[in-house]
Amino acid sequence: MTAGPTPRAARATAPRRALSTRRRAAGPLLAIVLISIGLAALDASGQAFWQGLAINLGLFIILTVSLNLTSGFTGVFSLGQIGFMALGAYASAILTLPLAEKSAYLPNLPSWLAGVHLDQVVGPVPIGFLAATLIAATLVSGLAWLVGRVLMRLSGHFVAVATLGFLVIVRVVLFNADAFTRGSRTFSNVTPYTDLWWTAGWALLVVYVVWRLKRSPWGRDMFAQRDDRVAAQAIGIRVMDPRLLAFVVGAFFSAVAGSLYAHFITSFSPTVFYFDLTFRVITMLVLGGMGSVSGSILGATFIVALSEGLRRVEDATLLYGLSAIVLAVIFIVVITVRREGFLGQREVPLDRLFDPALWRRRSRPPDEPGEAASTDTLAASPVAAPPPSAAPDQSE
Repeated sequence: MTAGPTPRAARATAPRRALSTRRRAAGPLLAIVLISIGLAALDASGQAFWQGLAINLGLFIILTVSLNLTSGFTGVFSLGQIGFMALGAYASAILTLPLAEKSAYLPNLPSWLAGVHLDQVVGPVPIGFLAATLIAATLVSGLAWLVGRVLMRLSGHFVAVATLGFLVIVRVVLFNADAFTRGSRTFSNVTPYTDLWWTAGWALLVVYVVWRLKRSPWGRDMFAQRDDRVAAQAIGIRVMDPRLLAFVVGAFFSAVAGSLYAHFITSFSPTVFYFDLTFRVITMLVLGGMGSVSGSILGATFIVALSEGLRRVEDATLLYGLSAIVLAVIFIVVITVRREGFLGQREVPLDRLFDPALWRRRSRPPDEPGEAASTDTLAASPVAAPPPSAAPDQSE
């Protein structure tokens, strides 16, 4: 029987652990402070174009990280994520329409919905918009739970086709639910609540939640069943539960992105939420790395910047459609040459910026005690080994 640490040793190591924790948190906090300063400067500049570009980038980060959780972590390749975004956009827009506009704009709404108007503002904060976003995202995640109970039992190309069918169903429903969505006509008159701070706040939240899930036992289960489903089941790791959790949480944040989009663009139709947007988000995911939260951010940033540059080239040369062709070529090249994308499953080590002990550990030769090479391998993949409780009993 191995004796645990003595109380004196525990008291001696506690300050060092607290210092290491503070150093780990210093890097992410510094990144948040720098981003906040940049957003404040951009907000004060009054440059609407760059503000709109930053909001678009935040929306794509939310969508890409959400899809990474659903597809990159579990290996369940979903093509229906934009369907959840569409439902979130329409649900939140209906909830925030003022009563006067709702009665004139959507006269055939059911009475229980026609009297709802979440357009309340407390000071500078649109509380009604926040409530509408949360209600829409919760309803969409409930639908995702029902759909996922069936679809998450599938794997490979079967689940890809099934989720694509879900996207088609959502599109058809939006076109035909004329009393709620105005059908194929543009849904407009949405109050423009979305700004830099709403988008950045939600983007920060989704990055933090997905990153924490990746480092949790649920995340280890997701990656384990993705890499080898049979082996994961053999050692007692669940398959259905982590897949369903990723699908529901991804749907929740996709609906949030839809609400932010609706209250930013203020006019939209069902044609927006289809293959073009789906392909763009998948390209961002594959380019950054399926399984890496940092890679999703890098992939979204790269594609948004490239698309904006190509848009200007299209305007100057009249070669319209060039951006779509270039994105398709990039997708093909990444799939054939570098499947893991920019980062694979690795993360940008912000938590190591101010921790010299961790830097020394990473630079230690593999033959020294501690085996830094093995440590790096574990850091690159959150599923180096199953949790001890999941291992079968070998005592018999």
